[in-house]
Amino acid sequence: MSLSEPIRVVIADDQELVRAGLRMMLEVEEDIELVGEARDGVEAARLVRELKPDVVLMDIRMPNVDGLEATRRILHEGSTTRVVILTTFDLDEYVYRALQAGASGFVLKDIPPEQLVAAVRFTAAGETMLSPSVTKRLIESFVSTPPPGPPPPEIDELTPRELEMLKLVARGLSNAEIAAEAFVSEPTVKTHVARILMKLGLRDRVQIAVYAHEHGLV
Repeated sequence: MSLSEPIRVVIADDQELVRAGLRMMLEVEEDIELVGEARDGVEAARLVRELKPDVVLMDIRMPNVDGLEATRRILHEGSTTRVVILTTFDLDEYVYRALQAGASGFVLKDIPPEQLVAAVRFTAAGETMLSPSVTKRLIESFVSTPPPGPPPPEIDELTPRELEMLKLVARGLSNAEIAAEAFVSEPTVKTHVARILMKLGLRDRVQIAVYAHEHGLV
């Protein structure tokens, strides 16, 4: 996406009131263009194919096809659109599975306007929404205990420094926070994260966090 082009967004939620609220938050921003709205997962996947937005704000509980299946379809079709899950404080039981499917993060439905806008911009820039407090609660709700047995063999491909970085990412720390804690530069952190993603065959930082909790590494 060119820096001069607006961020193209699709909203997918079956509740008109929710869509209207999100619409109001986004339409006042000059660098964000709302290009479509979907009421279910079928419509969401179709709009992504047709409009090729940069970001989809995706509800989970929708009729016909839910947001989880829509996310899977969108990402398995090779789309470059990034999916951000819309959720609530009670941590919808399907959100964890959506992250496993490749979603780039999640935001709360009652998020303040400035945080929603920041989330859209952050995600469109290729980052992931990985809030330390909410993400920790989310993942630990579904991965309460490490699985039995030794860690997966690909972990051995990580250097001790990369393993350290993986654990810091899994805690939800930003690159700047990791750099400060590990006494390295931000570019060094980005290099380590890129190598971790490549070696473990993961998509983004959210999947690093999911992977680390699944295998009892944090």
